[in-house]
Amino acid sequence: MNHHTRSKNLFERAQQVIPGGVNSPVRAFKAVGGQPLFIKEARGAYITDVDGNQYVDLINSWGPMILGHAHPIIEESVASALKGSVSFGAPTEAEVEMAALICSMVPSIEKVRMVNSGTEATMSAIRLARGFTGRDKVIKFEGCYHGHGDSFLIAAGSGALTMGVPNSPGVTEGVARDTLIARYNDLSSVKRLIEANPKEIAALIVEPVVGNMGCVLPQDGFLEGLKSVCSSEGIVLIFDEVMTGFRLAPGGAQQIFGVAPDLTTLGKIIGGGMPVGAFGGKREIMDFISPDGPVYQAGTLSGNPIAMAAGLAMLSHLKEHQEQVYAALNQTTEQIVTGIRSELKLLDLPYQINQIGSMMSLFFTPQKVIDFESVASSDSEIFKKYFQNMLAQGIYLPPSQYESWFISTAVTSEVIEQILEANRLSLQQLSK
Repeated sequence: MNHHTRSKNLFERAQQVIPGGVNSPVRAFKAVGGQPLFIKEARGAYITDVDGNQYVDLINSWGPMILGHAHPIIEESVASALKGSVSFGAPTEAEVEMAALICSMVPSIEKVRMVNSGTEATMSAIRLARGFTGRDKVIKFEGCYHGHGDSFLIAAGSGALTMGVPNSPGVTEGVARDTLIARYNDLSSVKRLIEANPKEIAALIVEPVVGNMGCVLPQDGFLEGLKSVCSSEGIVLIFDEVMTGFRLAPGGAQQIFGVAPDLTTLGKIIGGGMPVGAFGGKREIMDFISPDGPVYQAGTLSGNPIAMAAGLAMLSHLKEHQEQVYAALNQTTEQIVTGIRSELKLLDLPYQINQIGSMMSLFFTPQKVIDFESVASSDSEIFKKYFQNMLAQGIYLPPSQYESWFISTAVTSEVIEQILEANRLSLQQLSK
C-alpha cells in the first residue's frame, strides 16, 4: 500500500496559501475523492510523487508529453537555450523558426502569433474574429472547454435557441448574451442559432475532437457541415486544437478529417511541456492583428526563448519521424483499449470507450457517447472507484470523468502489461 504522508501535509499547507490548495481546479481530486498527489519528478512513462511512489502517467501534463517525460532531445534543447538567459522580451530567431515550422506542418495556418497559454490563444482568436467581421456574437458547444476566458464560461440555456447564462461569478450577462450554445455533433442546432441571429455571429469555436468532456469524436459530416455553413455565412471557423494539435497527426485533427478552419488555436505541445500557446490561420485574418492591423494583442513573454527551444525540439522530432511516432502512438493506444475492453466484457458493467490516435476515455454508460448529454449519463461514482483502484495499482489517470487520457511513446510493451494488469485488478474490485 502506497503512503502519501508528504503529499497530505503539503496539501494541508497549500490550502492555507493557495485557493483550494491547487493552481488549477481539476488537480484538487474533488471529482474522484481523496487528496491530490504532489509530484517530485518524472521520467519516460512514469511520474514519482514526493513520498517516492511511482505511477504510470496517463495524463502526460494533459497532452504535451507525446514523447514521455524528460525526453533527451527536449532537455538538451532547453539546457542549451538557458545559456542565453531565460527571457528577453524582444524578438529571437527561435520565434521565426517556430512560426515557420508550425506553418509548414499545418497547411491552414499561413501566419501565427505566439502567446503564453491555450486560454490566451482562444481569447485572442475570438477577439480577432470579432474585429475582422465587425460582429459580436460567438457560437460555442456545450461540453467544449476553451480555457477560462469570460466568453467560454457560459452554460447552455433551456433550449437550443436560448442565450447562454454565466456559470461562473464574474462573467457578465452582457458577455453571456453574446455567447450562443450549440450541441456538439448536432449541425441543426448550429443552423438554428445562425437563423435566429442573422449577420450577427463573428465566430464559431469548436474542439474538432473534444478532450474536455472526455474524448468525444465528431460524427461523420459534422466538421464538414460546420465548415460549409460558416463559409456561406461569413463566420470565422476556429478549431481549438490545444489538445489535438500535433498529437493526433503532424497537422492536427484538421489533417485527419480533411477540414481546414479559418483560425486554429494551439498550446501545450508546441512548448514541449513549457507554458506556451499560439493562434494562426488565414493571412488576411491574421493581418488584422497589431501592429499591422487594428485588433490589439500583446504579451510581454510571448515567444519565450526557453519555451521556443523546447517546442522546436518537439515539433522537429515529430515532423522528421512522423511515420514512426504516430504509428507507435496509435498501436500502443489501441492495445490498451483492446485490453481494457476485453476485461470489461466479462463484467456486468455498462461502458463505452472512445478513442482516436493517442487520446481515449472510458465512460461507464450504456449510451454511445457523442455529446455532453451522453457524457453526463456516465456513472461518476463507478468512475471514482475505478480511478482510486487504478491509482492504488500504480496508474495515474486524469482525476475526472470529463478528461481525456493521453498516451506517450514512452509506453512500452511492459508498461502496457502493467496498465492492463492494474485494470484487471481494479475491475475485479468494482465487481465485488
